[in-house]
Amino acid sequence: MTPSTRRRRRRAALAAATVLALTGAGAAPAYAAVPPDAPEQISNGDFSAGVSPWFSYGTGQLAVTDGWLCTTVAAGTANPWDAGIGQDAVRLLAGAEYTLAFDVRATPGAGVKAVLQQGSAPYTGYFTADVAAGTTVQHVERTFTAPTENPSAQLIFQIGGSAAEQTFCLDNVSLRGGEAAPPYEPDTGPPVRVNQVGYLPGGPKHATVVTEATEPLTWQLRSAAGAVVASGRSTPRGVDAASGENVQTVDFSAFRTPGAGYALVVDGAASHPFDISGTVYDGLRADALQFFYAQRSGTPIDGDLIGAEYARPGGHLGVAPNQGDTDVPCQPGVCDYRLDVRGGWYDAGDHGKYVVNGGIATYQLLNAFERTKTAETADGGAGLGDSTLRVPERGNQVPDILDEARWELEFLLRMQVPAGKPLAGMVHHKIHDRNWTGLPLAPQDDPQPRELHPPSTAATLNLAAVAAQCGRLYAPYDAAFAKRCRDAARTAYAAAKAHPAVYASPTDGTGGGAYDDGDVTDEFYWAAVELYLTTGEKAYLADLTASPRHTADVFEAGGAFGWQSVAAVGRLDLATVPSNLPAAERARVRASVTAAADRYLAALTAQAYGLPLPGTPEAYVWGSNSNVINNAIVLATAFDLTRDAKYRDGAVQGADYLFGRNALNMSYVTGWGERHARNQHSRIFAHQLDPASPNPPAGSIAGGPNAALQDPYAAQLLAGCAPMFCYVDDINSYATNEVAINWNSALAWLASFLADQGDAGAVPAPSCAVGYTTHGSWPAGFTTQVTLRNTGASAVDGWAVRWAFLGDQRVTHSWSARVSQSGATVTARNEEWNARIAPGATITFGLNGATEAGPNPNPALLTLNGRACTLS
Repeated sequence: MTPSTRRRRRRAALAAATVLALTGAGAAPAYAAVPPDAPEQISNGDFSAGVSPWFSYGTGQLAVTDGWLCTTVAAGTANPWDAGIGQDAVRLLAGAEYTLAFDVRATPGAGVKAVLQQGSAPYTGYFTADVAAGTTVQHVERTFTAPTENPSAQLIFQIGGSAAEQTFCLDNVSLRGGEAAPPYEPDTGPPVRVNQVGYLPGGPKHATVVTEATEPLTWQLRSAAGAVVASGRSTPRGVDAASGENVQTVDFSAFRTPGAGYALVVDGAASHPFDISGTVYDGLRADALQFFYAQRSGTPIDGDLIGAEYARPGGHLGVAPNQGDTDVPCQPGVCDYRLDVRGGWYDAGDHGKYVVNGGIATYQLLNAFERTKTAETADGGAGLGDSTLRVPERGNQVPDILDEARWELEFLLRMQVPAGKPLAGMVHHKIHDRNWTGLPLAPQDDPQPRELHPPSTAATLNLAAVAAQCGRLYAPYDAAFAKRCRDAARTAYAAAKAHPAVYASPTDGTGGGAYDDGDVTDEFYWAAVELYLTTGEKAYLADLTASPRHTADVFEAGGAFGWQSVAAVGRLDLATVPSNLPAAERARVRASVTAAADRYLAALTAQAYGLPLPGTPEAYVWGSNSNVINNAIVLATAFDLTRDAKYRDGAVQGADYLFGRNALNMSYVTGWGERHARNQHSRIFAHQLDPASPNPPAGSIAGGPNAALQDPYAAQLLAGCAPMFCYVDDINSYATNEVAINWNSALAWLASFLADQGDAGAVPAPSCAVGYTTHGSWPAGFTTQVTLRNTGASAVDGWAVRWAFLGDQRVTHSWSARVSQSGATVTARNEEWNARIAPGATITFGLNGATEAGPNPNPALLTLNGRACTLS
């Protein structure tokens, strides 16, 4: 069914709701009075908690005034269903009696229809109450019997169809009756919890067992054929704080034989099956990154790339019913201009686009690529090169991950305030619908007006940081775009320094998230770091070293970094990206990364489920899964810096939690694992509500357990949950089960690291040493000599030395080696006469290079035939 067909059917169903009503306005109750102690099915019906979880469409902004929820509807709407106020996740039981009650007023006065209906196609109506609302408060109370069962019905107040502009206000909305929801008991499956995707042969292999036993238990590892291939005894761990369960752990790391369909059996119970293979994560990198293509705004989605069910027209391009992102005004009083802010990624389960969240997500994609220049296991970026991902730009000689990141970068650049306008150079914080919309809603069907929200210092510094990254990473592929990024970064940073305390409002949350942040010292630090790394300029170095964040411990236990806390990403880049930072300062920065990694390892060891996160409720917050991953990223970075396998193993073990080694015994990544999340909160991927809509694509990660239970569905269903149990795979739980670009960017980074580890065997000692010396530099070029020494015990017969430049540097001439270059990556191969290097022997080759912008630091990694050399 096409989206337009779904829209027509929805309107038809809404229009037919009156016909399906069991009682109507003015009719006497047809059923016995509902007991006064009957369960309440409406959340926040008195609006004491603000607007949430109410949404509207076809109206002005929802607001609570003097305890009433009020909004306006423009004159001339044709039908009652053209505007409405609603709430999802209303529980109805077939044959149960309910009393719907509410207070309503309207100015100057109009009809209102209160409709209980199916919340998705075909939008079957269950009950309607018609009211003639006026300026005098009218109390409405109707009793009916539900004709069918629906645990997730929808209450809509239809308020359209008036020739005059109207103001509508509601209060004391109540639906009493039926039964309270039964106690929720999640299906946790077998008590043996494993990584359902699998384990790397040489990596850690741990499992957690839920049991009442306090003494060690015998475990067996069985092949797919049922043969016992390993056995041992478990380790009692007592009651795990995060899950409230008595558990034991199993370590079967010593078993390294690859195979499919293994099962771990403990006390007669078998785990879900899993594989042991060096390729278990090979497909995850592409899956995690395809999420971004599926979330693209302003372009048709090609079903031939990611599946026919995901094909759709471009959203928010001004094609009716969209009002579009191509010519967007500001909120009233914010600005006197309009901007074309098409493109970018839809942020999460709604259709909003937010610069601060887009900034951290773009950073992680760019950083995943930049890591390939400095990490030995990354194989020079082969896994992220051109034609490795499912993007329409494949085959253009640009790494696909850069193509994907550019889609968001172009949007971020469009959000900058134009020259000559007040706050020129600053960046608008966000753009989204004027009012919240309901689920499901495909982007091209969104009828809400779009608005630019005020600029903020945080958004401006996010652009400065990622545009500076862009300035060095895209230079080998598109010099003009790289320059555009560098110029925008400089402009944004200067604007932020001129306006250092322009904060996003914490109350600006109608139609989209507020994403407020009252401390931007971390954003200033991050932006200064990226601009220094890209330009090498002393002014940015002075700013970053003067920042209080530069010497502080910026790695928080509950989450190393996120959209509201970005100092740690600046620290990670200073530690890994080549620069001319003084050697002692670089050593201190790197030591701070490994010190943080040591703390995350300690937290991982202390947790019976083996994740690098404390077991306290405070650690299980909105998007907790991304915090687990970001802590694992610090571990992975520490491995890249030190080549110490304990950090690699910590990052690998942290992934186990995501893929099933958790209290719920489920994988949080769609399509990965025997039992995985599939009903994440999304207007675009809403199969649970509309069979014509798909589930999120494979590789989409859910936000994860959130002990604060910040949505009505989770609050009602999961009250009193232990932290790790504060999650439900239901589309109505946006606080535990939403998708978001900054969560998938974290997964994409970690997936790339995991795929790079292969069998995860012993880390080989270097058998070569390289001296890389730039003997001369001039404004447009440089000359460099490379000395390669064989420090191993065997002769080298044929050699290839590889490294990557920081930015636009390119080799123009070489001697004593055959040199080629792809992007920033350089490979120098032996000549026929110097192919053999005896143990202890040295060869030398040289090159001339050209550069147009920025510093030219020595590479941080040089490899000989794929193996890292010691830098001398």
